[in-house]
This record gives sequence, structure tokens and C-alpha cells, in this order.
Amino acid sequence: MRAIIERAQAYPDIEIVAIGRPKLDLGHPETIESAVSALEPDLIVSAAAFTAVDQAESEETLATIINGEAAGVLAYTASRLDIPIIHLSTDYVFDGQKSDAYTEKDHVAPLGAYGRSKLAGERAVAFATENHTILRTAWVHSPFGKNFLKTMLRLAGDRDTINVVADQYGTPTSALDIADAILKVASNLFHSDNDAMRGIFHLTNSGKASWADFAETIFDVSERAGGPCAKVHRISSADYPTPAKRPANSVLDCHKLAITHGVHMQDWRTAAECVVKYVLNRQNVKKECGE
Repeated sequence: MRAIIERAQAYPDIEIVAIGRPKLDLGHPETIESAVSALEPDLIVSAAAFTAVDQAESEETLATIINGEAAGVLAYTASRLDIPIIHLSTDYVFDGQKSDAYTEKDHVAPLGAYGRSKLAGERAVAFATENHTILRTAWVHSPFGKNFLKTMLRLAGDRDTINVVADQYGTPTSALDIADAILKVASNLFHSDNDAMRGIFHLTNSGKASWADFAETIFDVSERAGGPCAKVHRISSADYPTPAKRPANSVLDCHKLAITHGVHMQDWRTAAECVVKYVLNRQNVKKECGE
């Protein structure tokens, strides 16, 4: 949400109103309708979620309430207000067994609790209102919050070598680029009743990488910018067991989004370079300000 707020500054005709706890608590869906309705929005962006993939394995009930039931209530509220809703979903709705990029028509088969909860959200949103656009994204990194890119930079400050999985593939995707895309899609939905602009779309940066490839790019950009750097030791996913099983292939085909909404995403390397430099710049500003 911070990325959307930041990017929206370039659109003086758009006002972003972020709402969260205690007024709106996705863990308590009964708080949603009154909190949202009081704002009288023109469109809802459903971006918040239970995103702790491993934790979801032991807390699937809570994950399903937040990612599934609450998403449905948001969509019901949008329907009652007669406005569009944009809902963010994930590559984890797929099992990762396909050899090439997943399209919106491919069969969904989540491997774990997180994927099941997000699929429940997709279905709840679609059931509640036809005026919806579901955007599936993957491997999100950002200057804000906790994510793989920031973790790699932090670890590089303490270690010379970092073990990174090299047999899972996807597309690292900038939250800043996702925000730009959401704003574009929102404008399209607000100004058009075209049914083709509703439904499920895939939204990632372009290209393909392993987590190890991603880490090496992060460190290369950081080193050139005077930031921390480490050597990547490539390991298999079997060498790094986790409570939740990850899809081996998370690459998403985004042609439908480009054709229908005119959203063309840049290469993941270019996007990652922008985010790394953004993070390093923020860190330098904090140091200069004595924070």
C-alpha cells in the first residue's frame, strides 16, 4: 500500500485513502463493510493479506479468514456501493509443475495453506461481484516492509557468502511497478464498463530468474552503488527445507494484461536495480539525519 500511495502522488486527480486496524481488521471481517462504506470510495483496492507463507501452514484458519473471507466481504461491499474492486492474488495458486509460463486459463492447484487461502479469496471476490479485476503477482520486492531484496542487503552487511535457492524460478516484481499498474487498471475500470477489463490477469515484471539469480543481481547493483555485497552460494530447495512447499515454477504470462489494459511491465533486472538504489538511498538519508 505504501508503494501505491507514493506512486499516486504523480496523479493529482487521484486520492488514496488507506484504511486498516482498528477501524478495519481483516481478521474480523465484520468490521469491513461499515468502515469502507463510510469513506464512500469510487474504487476499492484489496491489497492487504496474510502473506507469511510458512506461518500459514500452522495458522490456516486465520489465513483463510484474512485472505479468503475478508476478501469476499470487501468485494460484497464494492458490489453494494456499485464500484469496481481490484484484488491482488498470487502465483501460489499454481503447483509450479508447468514447464513454461502460467496463463490465466491454467488449472489452479495450490501446494499449501497460503495458496489455498488466496485461491479462496479469488473465488469469494468473483462470487460477490462481477465488477472485479484480480491481479496475480509474484516474488514482490519493495523499498518498504520486509522482503527478499531487503533481506539480502541486510545479510550482505554481515556475511561474505549467502546460501540461496537456485532451483525455483519466477519473476522478481517491483511493488513500485505493481502500484503503477494498479493505478492504470483503476483508471481503466473507472472510465470503462468493458467486461473484458474485468476478471483475472497476471501482473509481474518480465523475464525469468531463480532466487539465486535475483540475489546476484541485487548484490551486483548494490556493489556498483557502494552498498553491501556478498557471494551467492547456489543451493537446491532440498537443502533449504521450509514448512510450506514452494512452486518450482512461478513464471506468469502477462500478455492478457498488456493487451487488455495497456500495462507493459519492464524487465525484472531493471526494476530490481531501481529498488536496490532506492533502498540504499533511503539508508544513506537516515544515516545523514542521525536516525
